Amino acid sequence: MRRRAQRGLSSLTARLQCLQVRVTEDSVEVLLPRWQKVLGLLGDVRVARAHVSDVEVVDEPVHEAMGVGLKVGLRLPWLYYVARTIRLDQVFIVRRGVPALSFAVHDEGALSRVLVSTPEAHELAQRLASP
Repeated sequence: MRRRAQRGLSSLTARLQCLQVRVTEDSVEVLLPRWQKVLGLLGDVRVARAHVSDVEVVDEPVHEAMGVGLKVGLRLPWLYYVARTIRLDQVFIVRRGVPALSFAVHDEGALSRVLVSTPEAHELAQRLASP
C-alpha cells in the first residue's frame, strides 16, 4: 500500500511540473500549464532573445522571490511561487530545491525580469550566453 501511495505522489508531482522553458534562436518562452496560469494570475511568457540580458542561474530562487516586494498570484512561502510583482515588472515561477534561470528583459512593456525554476537552468543559461 505504501508503494502505491508513493507512486501516486510521484505521478502527481510529475503532472504538476508541466512547466516548459524553451530557448530558440529567436525567443525565450516560459510555457505554463493551465493550473499555474489560473492560480498564478499569469500567462505564458515570451520574450525576443534580442531583448534578453543579464542571464544567470540562481541556486536559491525561493529566497530571492521572498525578498522582492509585494506579489500577486500563488505564494507558498519557503516552498513555491507562481507570481508577479504588483508593478507587473517581475515574474517568479520558482520552487524550493530547484535552481532557477534568471534574466533581465528590455523593450517588452512593463516586464523587466524573469526568474523561473527548471532542472535545466544551467544548460539554458549557457545556451542564452552563446550568440
